Amino acid sequence: MFWTSYLLAVLAIVLAWPVPIFLSRAQWPARSPFTAMLLWQAIALAGGLSMIGAMLVYGLEPIGDNLIAGLRALAGMVLFNAPTTALGFWHLFALSAAALLTAHLVFTLLLTYYRIERQRRRHRELLALLASPSAEGAGTVVISHDSPVAYCLPGGARSVTVLSDGLMAALEPAELRAVLIHENAHLSQRHHLLLWAFAAWRQALPWLPTTRLAQESVNSLIEMLADDVALKTESKATLIKAIAIVASGSQGSGPAGSGAAADLLPGQDNLALAGVEAAAGVTGSESARTTASRVSRLLSPRPQLPASARGTVLAGCVLLLALPTALLIVPGLLG
Repeated sequence: MFWTSYLLAVLAIVLAWPVPIFLSRAQWPARSPFTAMLLWQAIALAGGLSMIGAMLVYGLEPIGDNLIAGLRALAGMVLFNAPTTALGFWHLFALSAAALLTAHLVFTLLLTYYRIERQRRRHRELLALLASPSAEGAGTVVISHDSPVAYCLPGGARSVTVLSDGLMAALEPAELRAVLIHENAHLSQRHHLLLWAFAAWRQALPWLPTTRLAQESVNSLIEMLADDVALKTESKATLIKAIAIVASGSQGSGPAGSGAAADLLPGQDNLALAGVEAAAGVTGSESARTTASRVSRLLSPRPQLPASARGTVLAGCVLLLALPTALLIVPGLLG
């Protein structure tokens, strides 16, 4: 397993640094946001698997010819007091690091989920007191606020889209429909789950610049995906005007870009999914960049990536996930 551990380490470094940087600077994701979203997920999963796998395989090298054999031998040491003399200091260190990193990632994922759910619960309680049902339909409420604000609060059957008085007064009927379709797309496509995963990745490894790049890119991509849903029924001009009006409310209330949600939930940021971004660490400047990229994409549309290019990216996603998995579970793949 000697070469396996080093190859996994190289793969982890490549996926943690140069690949996310290049992808965050690329222009093609705006042409196929769904494909780009899959690639970001593959990079995150393969990178984490490679990082943990490299340390685990190196630590088990003296006691097994492959990962399964090494884990069995390690279980014997832990459960049945088998001799541990074959493991040197650095092997024990690598095994400990792999265990700690795995526990840290899982704990951060669960902690981020707990914080998000607590913020959403508090937000729902405040909405119950301060919001009134909207004539736009079930699952939509209105808050009394002069700034134009729209966002959705995920929660399964309790999901709700929140609009402000100021927004409804500023928008034409078609523009309001575009906003509602956009927000409902966030809910139907479960974008809050993606934000949760990448928020946890950033909080678990805040010292890694690419976690910030990944989170910003994913936030921008989900907005583009929701825009594409709105464009199926509303015109491009209508959507652009709606985006500009909503952005004026989310970015005009202070340096954090908090808007009306900050009045309901003090100290929290508000973008598309209230409560999620606060735990994710999204800032107002990131919201401005996302808005600019959305509007630029609509003003200067480019054709979707060809099917062959999308297929190549999807094949790359499969390869990214398959390579570390194969290196870990296929006995004697590299010796």
